[in-house]
Order: sequence, then C-alpha cells, then structure tokens
Amino acid sequence: MKTILASQTMDIPEGVKVEVRAKQIKVTGSRGTLTRNFKHLNLDFQLMEGGRKLKVDAWFGSRKTMAAIRTAISHVTNLITGVTKGYKYKMRFVYAHFPINASIGGEKTNIEIRNFLGEKKKGGSARWCYYY
Repeated sequence: MKTILASQTMDIPEGVKVEVRAKQIKVTGSRGTLTRNFKHLNLDFQLMEGGRKLKVDAWFGSRKTMAAIRTAISHVTNLITGVTKGYKYKMRFVYAHFPINASIGGEKTNIEIRNFLGEKKKGGSARWCYYY
C-alpha cells in the first residue's frame, strides 16, 4: 500500500546555512562546507521559514521510501554536526600473524607501515605511506 504524502521537518541550528539544489544538499558552518547528493532517493527537499527548517516529502511512497525520509534527515543532521563540532577518527592496526610496525613521518603528514606481510627489507613493497 502506498501513502499519498509523508513528510518530516527538522530544525536547522543558528550559524549553519543549508542550501538545497536539485536534491543536492550543501551545509556550511564554522568548520567548513559539506555536500551530499540525494538524487538516488525519490524525495523532495524544501527549505522553510527563511532557511530555518528543512522539510522532506515523499509522494506516493512505499514502506522503503518512508524509511528513506528519516535516513535523509539523519544524513543532514550528521552534515550539520560535521560543520559545527567536527569528527575525530582513530585508527587501529590489527594483525593476524606478522606484527606490524607503524610510525608517523617527520612532518606528521604520512604513516609508514613496516613488516606488512612479514617482509624484512626496507623501502620495497613492505613500506606503505598514507597521506592525509
């Protein structure tokens, strides 16, 4: 059974600017700008009350489309958290048999991984560098 119209709204906090353009959401805050593309979902996005509320509509949707409304709002909430508070990621190294040695480079911009597959030589395929 299809529902004719289902909609949910969310409040946008102060200091955050949200732009909607053809199912592409752009969120700007004190920590930068994030964008997210929702073109794969059959939803309508509208800014209301001068950009202080975001309304998500689903017309003639099935049960999966109704669930996608809350999912889209959760994604936008995560975008808002990212541009206001930010996120912190921690990396953990796990190995099964050969112990991995990791060290941070001199300028703290890369990670060197040694003894990746049990190899003992330096600089060959056993050395990996990740830049962030």
